[in-house]
Amino acid sequence: MSEAYASERVHVRAPGKLNLFFEVGGVQEDGYHDVASAYQAVSLYENVWASHSDDFTVTVSGAVDIDGVPADDRNLAVRAARLLAQRIGYRGGVHLDIVKSVPVAGGMGGGSADAAAALVACDALWRADLGTAELHKLAARLGADVPFALMGGTAVGTGRGDQLSPALAKGRFDWVVVPSEEGLSTPEVYAHLDTLRAQHDNGVDARVPEVDPAVLQALRAGDPVALAEHTRNDLQTAALSLRPGLRDVLEIGERAGALAGMVSGSGPTLAFLAGDPESALELQVMLSAAGLKALHVHGPVAGARVVA
Repeated sequence: MSEAYASERVHVRAPGKLNLFFEVGGVQEDGYHDVASAYQAVSLYENVWASHSDDFTVTVSGAVDIDGVPADDRNLAVRAARLLAQRIGYRGGVHLDIVKSVPVAGGMGGGSADAAAALVACDALWRADLGTAELHKLAARLGADVPFALMGGTAVGTGRGDQLSPALAKGRFDWVVVPSEEGLSTPEVYAHLDTLRAQHDNGVDARVPEVDPAVLQALRAGDPVALAEHTRNDLQTAALSLRPGLRDVLEIGERAGALAGMVSGSGPTLAFLAGDPESALELQVMLSAAGLKALHVHGPVAGARVVA
């Protein structure tokens, strides 16, 4: 590849996500679960700047609590950059400057968004020009949510969640998200779900997860009321069991006029669906008045993109 530099610094923005529907199958022999998810990328973004360096380094800052975010080779964005360098035979390094807005360990895919942004940024910085399909292959090696952070929009994810098919969503959907001061470990939530299921022996292992067609119909129609009737997250029971206080917040949001409230992904961030932007603003104000941090976001939005 050419050693000529396309730029001295590349800025990429990548969105967080909500799982509008999330069905979890039984645990497999390798310890993972097959899932069926309806993802939507929302307007809460991670920003990553990539600049030339002799080594692979990262700094992390942001408006959210970043105490749990590693600033070394364990960082998923650094792993993404190393993976891309290995793929193209690049012998240099990169410095990544990550500014986070998506809650950490909050079930909104912030780390996955960082990794997607790093792939796009390094691809541009190093003039790799790998193309969308090749970047998606690399993304799938980094984690189930990374391909969707690249893709954005609205999509159905199957398998581990990384087998993506675009889904049509008309108009925009308005959400109010309430982050938690303390994150939840995704592996811990899945393990607790397995424990709860084993106690009830509900036969879930025999089912192949699939997204409820009514969810896809509501998205195609741009109908938040219909979507609210069919949202579902199989991880919610486990997340609420591990963090019982979240139930109170869900009740506050629903009493304040949300069409539906749910745990986002593995939690503990909560997402409340509103009927329109005005209703979302009213809901945000009421949740804030109750002493909660509340953010108004909307979707669908584009995936990881270079910012000019």
